[in-house]
Amino acid sequence: MIARNKAFVVPVCIDLTPDSGADVPDSFHKVQWTRLPGGEFTAAFGERIKVLLGGVEGTAGPRSADTPAPTSPLKRTSYRWKIVAAASVLVALVGGWQAWRLTTSKPKSQTARTSATTAVAVPEKSIAVLPFVDMSEKHDQEYFSDGLSEELIDHLSHIPDLKVIARTSSFAFKGKNEDMRLIATKLAVANLLEGSVRKEGQELRITAQLIRAADGVHLWSQSFDRKMTDVFKIQEEISQTVAKALNAALGGRPASTDAGTTNIAAYNFLLKGNYIYWRGNSGDNAKSIDLYKEAIKLDPNYALAWVQLARAYLSQGLIGEVTVVVAESSVRAALKRALALDPKSAKAHSILGSMLHALDWDRAGAKSEFDRAIALDTGGEETLEAREWLAMIAMSESGRFEDLTRVLLEKLSRNPLDTDTLYVLGQVQNYAGELPDSASTYRRLLELNPVFVQVNAYYGQTLLFMGRHAEALAAAQREPQELARLGTLPIIYWAMGRRAESNATLRDFEKKFGDVGAYYAADCHAYRGEADLTFVWLERAYQQREQGVLYLKVDPFLRNLHSDPRFKAVLRKMKLPE
Repeated sequence: MIARNKAFVVPVCIDLTPDSGADVPDSFHKVQWTRLPGGEFTAAFGERIKVLLGGVEGTAGPRSADTPAPTSPLKRTSYRWKIVAAASVLVALVGGWQAWRLTTSKPKSQTARTSATTAVAVPEKSIAVLPFVDMSEKHDQEYFSDGLSEELIDHLSHIPDLKVIARTSSFAFKGKNEDMRLIATKLAVANLLEGSVRKEGQELRITAQLIRAADGVHLWSQSFDRKMTDVFKIQEEISQTVAKALNAALGGRPASTDAGTTNIAAYNFLLKGNYIYWRGNSGDNAKSIDLYKEAIKLDPNYALAWVQLARAYLSQGLIGEVTVVVAESSVRAALKRALALDPKSAKAHSILGSMLHALDWDRAGAKSEFDRAIALDTGGEETLEAREWLAMIAMSESGRFEDLTRVLLEKLSRNPLDTDTLYVLGQVQNYAGELPDSASTYRRLLELNPVFVQVNAYYGQTLLFMGRHAEALAAAQREPQELARLGTLPIIYWAMGRRAESNATLRDFEKKFGDVGAYYAADCHAYRGEADLTFVWLERAYQQREQGVLYLKVDPFLRNLHSDPRFKAVLRKMKLPE
């Protein structure tokens, strides 16, 4: 019975959002929160609901620990410099309220609350394309089946009336035998597209089926027996048929997209290059570059191969595999060729904007390229990427976080398991002083990928700011990347009063990584109260064109130096507003 004096709504949290981090209606606090890890119903949960709604005296037992089952690691890190972190996705009534608040009220702090990212309702016209399975006799065509899945995602994402989950989240279920309904719930979609590929020589058999997740009904299924020369037609045919089955408005793709090739061998080299690039192991950037070059040898006018080549070069530069000078020269040359072949390539303009901002520090030029990418992409994945970069530039200039936070949450609605976006969000929350949210985000990211580069170190920094020094030290010591680990430990040792260890570790860091990690050293000296040395290392980081200098205005380690005339001089040198 529904009555004013009887509870009938129970707030349920299915992720890692802490109670303290939830900005919810007052009425939610009248009934004790309960948790349902991963959204999976248990008998104990049912009994607890009976107690909470029935007004039964006593207790329903302890709350269950909200630790969702970990997902397999996603190895690929972002090809661009990211600030860092993970958004908690709070579904159910709390999520609906939070999502509504983000669009109708002003945030209490500099950023909107970020512990909720989606509402309950799942759009009927929503879909995730699961990785197609390689059914070839030798099982040596995985690169091709992955490539087909990516192409279908790209085709479908340009249909305005259709919500399409991005590659990272869809591919998180690769090789797993999970229940379709559970996958759909985790991705917040109503429909799933799955299939298989069998390739023998030039013979190609593709089977695809569209499934309504709620009841497992097959809305459409079809097999295609074709020649490899028909692969591009098949991709278009499948995407259009799926759209019709979902009764989506066929807005189609933009008038001009990344130019393809009619050379099947070149296309295969491109797919192999993409497969290696996304695998993201050490040395894979170089391997993917070799494969893209093979595609270009076979078809020098293959614009998309030039674009992907530029992306791999940029990745090398941003993670320190080559110098900034070498990376900038290589990226610029590849993009010049790509844009000569296809001036309306949204991806090429987006990568050029990334290079101009991250390597050249040309914010005006970068903004122009990102605006161009958005105009050409008409709502596809490149649009969100470009908007994120624009928001990052705006944050570096204004010191405000709201726009970037809003874009990150929107990205997570399309790509809820994307570790790159979670990586950025965690650091934004840290910068904004939303430390419990930042810590929760990092924990979620580490569940998805425990060895994601630099995350353990940044998680340690968040815990340090929260005063949890022992936990901060443990997190930093788990960091797999030596640069980030040694760049963070001196700060934590200093906070714990272990000055000799702080000194020794900082000397070790500066000796090993002074030529690529000067900004880390500047942060360490700033935290230790050594202003003169801070500015020595900031100047070195500036000369080395390190990424951190772009965001020094929002760096919490440097806040005690904002009134120092030397800090204002650095801002002027970076052409950032004082």
